[in-house]
Amino acid sequence: MTRQELTDLIKRKGSFLCVGLDSDITKIPKHLLDHEDPVFEFNKQIIDATIDYAVAYKPNTAFYESRGAKGWISLEKTNDYLNSFGKEIFTIADAKRGDIGNTSSQYAMAFFDHMDFDAITVAPYMGEDSVKPFLNYEGKWVVLLALTSNDGSNDFQTLQPQRSKFWQSMGMDKKLGKPLYEIVMRKSFEWASQYNLMFVVGATRARKLEHIRTIVPYHYLLIPGVGAQGGSLREVAKYGLTKQCGLLVNSSRNIIFASTGEDFAKRAGESAFSMQKEMKALLMRYRVH
Repeated sequence: MTRQELTDLIKRKGSFLCVGLDSDITKIPKHLLDHEDPVFEFNKQIIDATIDYAVAYKPNTAFYESRGAKGWISLEKTNDYLNSFGKEIFTIADAKRGDIGNTSSQYAMAFFDHMDFDAITVAPYMGEDSVKPFLNYEGKWVVLLALTSNDGSNDFQTLQPQRSKFWQSMGMDKKLGKPLYEIVMRKSFEWASQYNLMFVVGATRARKLEHIRTIVPYHYLLIPGVGAQGGSLREVAKYGLTKQCGLLVNSSRNIIFASTGEDFAKRAGESAFSMQKEMKALLMRYRVH
C-alpha cells in the first residue's frame, strides 16, 4: 500500500485505528476452543466486528510463533483473510526483526513475499545492512523501533552519548549529544523516506511527540500504548497529528479482550467504534485533510 492509499483510507474511514491481534490462546473465549483453529476463528470474528472502524491490523507474531507450526498456520490464515479486503486494510507484521543482511533478506521474503504483509516492525540496533533488505520491496513499509512505551526503553533509547572523550580527558563535564532514539531516526533518513518508512513511538511518550515532530514532520508514526498501557489518545493527537494525519494508533487488549464471553466480537466492535468516533472528532478538530 502506498502512502497516498493509506492517507486516503484514513480519510475515508475517519479513523487512524490499528487493531493489535495479540491473540493469546489462553485468553480467548473458552467456547472457541472447540473450533479446529480457535485463534483464527477468534481473529476472524474480531476483524469482522471492527473492520468498519479500523484502518490497520497488527498481529504480534510472538503469540503465533509460541504455538509452533499451528501458530504459523493461524497467522497465515489470518493474514490471508485480512488481504481478502484489499486496500481497505493496512497490515503490519509486528515481528521486530533485524539481523545481518542475508538473514534479514530471508525475513523480508517470509513476511513480504510469502505472507504479503504491507509492513513489518524492525529493530535498528544492527544498523543499515540489517534494515535495507526490508526496503527493497515496492509498496512495502519498514516500521522502525524508535522510542517505545515499555519501562526498559530508558535503558538505551533515551541515553545521550557523549560527543567526545576529549571532555573527560580535560577533566571537564561530559558534553552530551542527541538521545539515541533521535540518532537512530536521523540516521535512517539515509536509508529510506516518508514513503516507505514509519517509526514506533509509544503513547506513553506523548509529550516527546512535539520534539519528535521537529525531527520527522511528515513520516507516519505507529503509536502503541493507548488504553491498557495508560497512553492518552488526545495527547497523542495533540502532539503527533499532521495535516495528512501521520498516525496509526494501536489498541490491542482494550478491543480484542473487551469481553471473554460469547459476546466478545460485539464488545470488540463497540470498543473500536468508540475509538473511531473520538479519532474522527480529533481529525476534524485539528483540520486534518
